Amino acid sequence: MTDSRQAWPILNYTEWKDTLATVHLWTQIVGKIRLRKMPWLNHSWHVTLYITPDGLTTGSVPYQYGIFQIDFNFLRHELVIDTSEGGREIMKLEARSVADFYREIFERIEKLEIDVAIFPVPSEIPDAVPFPVDVTHKTYNEAHMQACWRAMVKIYNVFLRFRAKFTGKVSPIHFFWGAFDLAVTRFSGRNAPVHQGEAPNMPAAVMQEAYSKEVSSCGFWPGSDAYPQAAFYSYAYPPPAAFSTQPVRPAGAFYSSEMGEFLLNYDVVQQSADPEAALMDFLESTYEAAANSAGWDRHDLECDLSSLEHKYGCFRDS
Repeated sequence: MTDSRQAWPILNYTEWKDTLATVHLWTQIVGKIRLRKMPWLNHSWHVTLYITPDGLTTGSVPYQYGIFQIDFNFLRHELVIDTSEGGREIMKLEARSVADFYREIFERIEKLEIDVAIFPVPSEIPDAVPFPVDVTHKTYNEAHMQACWRAMVKIYNVFLRFRAKFTGKVSPIHFFWGAFDLAVTRFSGRNAPVHQGEAPNMPAAVMQEAYSKEVSSCGFWPGSDAYPQAAFYSYAYPPPAAFSTQPVRPAGAFYSSEMGEFLLNYDVVQQSADPEAALMDFLESTYEAAANSAGWDRHDLECDLSSLEHKYGCFRDS
């Protein structure tokens, strides 16, 4: 009998898009707090959140008395702020406006004596309403948000194994709150031409630094009104001329000329006999499409440490 805990959750964008829109903005507020307190890292790696056993976290962030951390807990549906001074503040995650969330989190941060102010306008969202006056986005469905997070937990574990097969520069597994996507990026080691793209409320210099090196990047995105379904993506920058014509797997993966990347709808993976294998197939074949068409030095950049894993064990103490 199959354990139901092994099943990948169903994600229906139409059913939960209002919760997604609200939580997206909440994560932007928390992400911008981290952005303001962290030293700048290459490719904006200092701004991201991370998957945890119960939600999303900022990880340890410096402040004047030590470090603090902000966690979204999607099991208890709480936002928890902890400091190294022993302070703790807890907010309930429930149906509430972005304006109300913004007001309360800064009240609680002030109680903990964390000195921080953010630019109060969402990033990467066209015609965005400033956080302090956004009373439109106010939906929170616990089951829908928990399903998305549980899907990201499943995805995280596959991304983790994919990431391990590379000896070159490779990013951590990041949750980027700008677009609400989970991503991992491999680097060829070569410089890239100046990126010409732009995003709302993001300085061009930030985008240019983020794409200053040649990359193959893949991730998971929960959908939008323009593309109303969750999907996996994979792109290369700069895009090689033959990238879009490379063979990729599994069946159902396709190249979107409009978006300039390969896509695989989440439903294809979720409904497959082996979701983990289907997703790994997509990650590996689209990376190969980028590396082969761009002439990466795959011999020096790739690795297979399975022999060490089998010999010494992943979890041995000796």
